[in-house]
Amino acid sequence: MANIRRIKRDIDYLTNEVLSDCYLFMYLFPEKQHEAAVAIIQDAAILRKNLKERTRKVEGKTKAHFRIIFEDLLKGVDDLFRRIGELAK
Repeated sequence: MANIRRIKRDIDYLTNEVLSDCYLFMYLFPEKQHEAAVAIIQDAAILRKNLKERTRKVEGKTKAHFRIIFEDLLKGVDDLFRRIGELAK
C-alpha cells in the first residue's frame, strides 16, 4: 500500500506545483496570455484526475503498473512546465 500512497502524493505535489507556477505567471505578467495559462491549469487538473483513477484500477503486475503511471506523470508534468516556460518568453 505504500506505493499507492506515495504515488498519489507525488501526483498531488507535482500537479500543485504546475498550478502554483501558472498562478504565479498570471500574477507577475497580467498583460500576457491568461487564456493559455488557464488551459494549462485545466490540463493539469485532467492529468491529475486521470492518473488518480489509474492508481485505483490496478491492472496486472502492480509494480509495472505503478512504474508506467509514474513515467506518465513525469512526462505529463514536464510537458506542462515546458508550456509554462514558453508562455514566459
